Amino acid sequence: MSVSRTVLLGTVLAAGGAAAQDASGDAATGRALAAAHGCTACHVIPGLRGLGSHVGPSLAGIGGGRYIAGVLPNTPENLVRWLRDPPAVAPGTAMPALGLDEATARHIAAFLATLR
Repeated sequence: MSVSRTVLLGTVLAAGGAAAQDASGDAATGRALAAAHGCTACHVIPGLRGLGSHVGPSLAGIGGGRYIAGVLPNTPENLVRWLRDPPAVAPGTAMPALGLDEATARHIAAFLATLR
């Protein structure tokens, strides 16, 4: 983890950022990780500032959607699976595998689940 990611994540954790938490991950930590991993470089994500890029779809409402990438039922486990290796789920997708570990993917999935 780079210094900027460590500082950002440390700030969230030190501030007691665990507002929404479930068995699969912590939404506040996931929000910080989504920002640190540059998700807003391609996606519009409510509550996160980004480059204004529209390479990928807006993630507004993803937490209430029925499917992930149009191919997987929207469950916490499937969202983690998608975040860890999108091309394995949907060959030809423009979303790259970012090398997320299980814990990071679970936290980001918990954050995305709050976007309804």
